[in-house]
Amino acid sequence: MDMTMIRPYGDTVDDAKVQMSFSLPVPCGEKGDEAAKILAGKMGMTDPYVAYSRGLDDGFSFYIVYGSVRHTVNYEDIGDRGDDDMAMSMEEIDDYIRENIKRKIVVVGASTGTDAHTVGIDAIMNMKGFAGHYGLERYGMIEAHNLGSQVPNEELIKQAVELKADVILVSQTVTQKNVHIGNLTELVDLLEAEGLRDRLILICGGSRISRELAKELGYDAGFGSRKYANDVAGFFVREFTERGLV
Repeated sequence: MDMTMIRPYGDTVDDAKVQMSFSLPVPCGEKGDEAAKILAGKMGMTDPYVAYSRGLDDGFSFYIVYGSVRHTVNYEDIGDRGDDDMAMSMEEIDDYIRENIKRKIVVVGASTGTDAHTVGIDAIMNMKGFAGHYGLERYGMIEAHNLGSQVPNEELIKQAVELKADVILVSQTVTQKNVHIGNLTELVDLLEAEGLRDRLILICGGSRISRELAKELGYDAGFGSRKYANDVAGFFVREFTERGLV
């Protein structure tokens, strides 16, 4: 396998087969199928065919298109992300805090703005956690405060100050029309205006959050799907000592 030119595979290795799904504002039928095939071709898919189509409502339809792609990826050019090498267990994180920080770390988390979904912040904060990974409330050396959903940025900052937080966690689940971008940016602006930004570790998370986006918006880190409490805590305890916040 040439790792400088890897391609997707469906039936056999290196056949470049991919499947994509999307909706179109057209009625379901042969004309809609053809529109889906043309669109897939313009997106770089060769020999596309509609594997599945279904009407959603009057004038709207859903498509699954199967075909091949021309492009390859140089896997060797991608830098080491380092996440696996830095992974720590709950016990290791508690021990790290005892040895290096010597006091409990105070963490305040919330789903902010109009976001009413708590599944993300609960998975990280609540004692039972998610998928076998305990939440921060179970950690012996972390004082975790979950403020819930639809918390205005101003209220989150107020609570963080009152609780003397070291870390603020922000979950953004509802991201239609990039509403999360404005909300996340506002929080950073408010913290900077209050002179608090440099005194806190600021982390955001959600299915549409990447480390690159988080950094661009002024956060210390961002965590997307398949990340758990120990991933988040492992980052902020190291960041805490590296920044000399002890």
